[in-house]
Amino acid sequence: MKKISQVLNWLSSLKIAILLLLLIAISCAAGTVIPQQESDQFYYENFNESPFLGLINGKVLVLFELNHVYTSFWFLLLLSWLGIALAVCSFRRQLPILKSALNWIDYKSPRQIAKLSIAQTIQNTNPSASLENLKVNLKKQGWNINETDGRIAARKGVIGRLGPILIHLGMIVLMIGATYGSLNGQTIEKFLAPGRSLDLLDKNKEKVLTIELQNFKIERDPQGRAEQYRSKVNIIDPNGNIEAKEISVNYPLRYQGLTLYQAEWSLAAITIKFDNSPKLQIPINSIPDLGEQVWGAVLPTKKDGKDPILLTVSSEQGPVIIYDENGKKLITLNTNKEAEVKGTLIKLINIIPSSGLLLKRDPGVPLVYTSFAIILIGGSLSLISTKKLWVLYEKEKSLIYIGGLSNRNLSGLSKELPKFIGLLDN
Repeated sequence: MKKISQVLNWLSSLKIAILLLLLIAISCAAGTVIPQQESDQFYYENFNESPFLGLINGKVLVLFELNHVYTSFWFLLLLSWLGIALAVCSFRRQLPILKSALNWIDYKSPRQIAKLSIAQTIQNTNPSASLENLKVNLKKQGWNINETDGRIAARKGVIGRLGPILIHLGMIVLMIGATYGSLNGQTIEKFLAPGRSLDLLDKNKEKVLTIELQNFKIERDPQGRAEQYRSKVNIIDPNGNIEAKEISVNYPLRYQGLTLYQAEWSLAAITIKFDNSPKLQIPINSIPDLGEQVWGAVLPTKKDGKDPILLTVSSEQGPVIIYDENGKKLITLNTNKEAEVKGTLIKLINIIPSSGLLLKRDPGVPLVYTSFAIILIGGSLSLISTKKLWVLYEKEKSLIYIGGLSNRNLSGLSKELPKFIGLLDN
């Protein structure tokens, strides 16, 4: 039993808890800096030549599961350890403190009161009236009273002792919710062009939901800078029921545990005509070598594939800039305009943008939000100081002894004591 007690004391040690919090914070920082959930090859290519912190290459990073910090064995172990430490601390320390605060203590001798943090002795010849006056006023101020044979014990703010327990409970629920969400959550980032859809599958590869992009719009200021992105989506359940919703930046859609964010934008395709051909929708891809937001495609102007041209565009509003195979600029073409390029008549119909959607399914979110509420309540209660007051009358000497203590804000109680003495003098 002694060894068990030593282990429990060690587990609930404040130093151990602080160390665990520090390690968890460092791990979260690493998980923020290092890209997560990428392929092993990604880490070999990016970190072998430029090791993380100058020490950790791709192989070591993958070995120690830094490529998925939040679901790694050692990170979950740290969370479990901290949860156990908080639980042990609550059961071995906070619950006994709460129990002690709820128990009435009856001080029967002046010496016991004199040993309190704040104590005073006053002369009084009419104790019954004085004690009654004090008792009535204490009740008006929210104090709980316990009177025994002319002795008064009073207390106020005992609920504050519940605060630390709720904070510990909230942190445990938070870690459970975060862990459950990390292990069972799902994150998908996808660019969709209008008319395209994305199917969400469950663990059995069965379709549970379809998200179809109906329309996507980029709102720009007079200088052409993007201010807001808006997507109109259709949420289609397995029974074919459709709900139309709109999302935008900072205004996500929450639907049956799924959160759909408007994350980014891109360009998907351009619609053009060559001479008398039907409308052709040409997919375009990002070209980082030409700029951060430049998309384009290489197209032949002859049936035999000769005389290729490069079409580039940087906005859904256009224009499209056309270059020859040597990189020479040939012409700038706006939407619904046409021009002859290398003997071929090209007409630009439109430019199709694509919406960058971020889908997150986190079953741990309800637990996380619940934990926040518990921690906020616990933190608010912890601000309430627990105060206790004792009053004893010594008939032989006509003396009244009054004293008290407080777990915090002792100076506040010392300032209240003269008021209580004034009530006794009346």
